[in-house]
Amino acid sequence: MEKDLRQQDSDLLKIVLFGPESTGKTVLAKQLAEHYKTVFVPEFSRTYALEKNKTNEVLTEDDVLPIAKGQMFLENELTKGAKNLLICDTNLLETKVYAEVYYKGFYNENLTASALHNYYNLYFLTYIDIPWEADEVRDKPNERETMFNAFKAALDNNQKPYVLLKGSFKERFDLAVKHIDKLILEHA
Repeated sequence: MEKDLRQQDSDLLKIVLFGPESTGKTVLAKQLAEHYKTVFVPEFSRTYALEKNKTNEVLTEDDVLPIAKGQMFLENELTKGAKNLLICDTNLLETKVYAEVYYKGFYNENLTASALHNYYNLYFLTYIDIPWEADEVRDKPNERETMFNAFKAALDNNQKPYVLLKGSFKERFDLAVKHIDKLILEHA
C-alpha cells in the first residue's frame, strides 16, 4: 500500500458522507461538524478540479492519484484537530468509484488497496432526491441514478457499514445524528 494513501492511526470515530454529486454531502458534513464541535474533511477533488478549470483543463485519469493523495493528506492533517469524531465529506473509496465510472476500465492497485483498507465507522449514503444544483465542476445531472447505484454497489460489495439518507436536509441531519449518537455511546 502506498504511504501517501494510508490513513493515520487514530482513536477517532470516522464518518463518511458518500454518494453522487449534488446530494447534500457538503452541507451535511458542515452541519454535523458544527453540531459535534469537531472538524470536517472537505472534498479535495473539488478544489483540484476548480484549479484546473481556471486554465480550461479537464480532469483525466492522470489526476486520480494526485486527487487521492490530496484527500488522504487532508484527512490525516485534520485528524489532528478533531475531537472524538471526524466527519469526512468523501474518502478514497468514493474517489475509486468516480475513477471507475469516468475512466472506464480504470484500476490502480494502490488506490484500491488503500480504499478498502482505510477504516471508517459508518458511511452515510446520500440519495438523489435532493434537487440538482449545477456548478463549475458538477457534470452528470442526467446520470444521478447510475452514479448512486455505483456508490451503493461499492458499499455492498465491500461490506461497508452504511445508512441510506433520504428526504429533506433536516431529515438527513436528524437521522445522521441518531446514528452518530448511537456510535458515540457504543464507543464510550
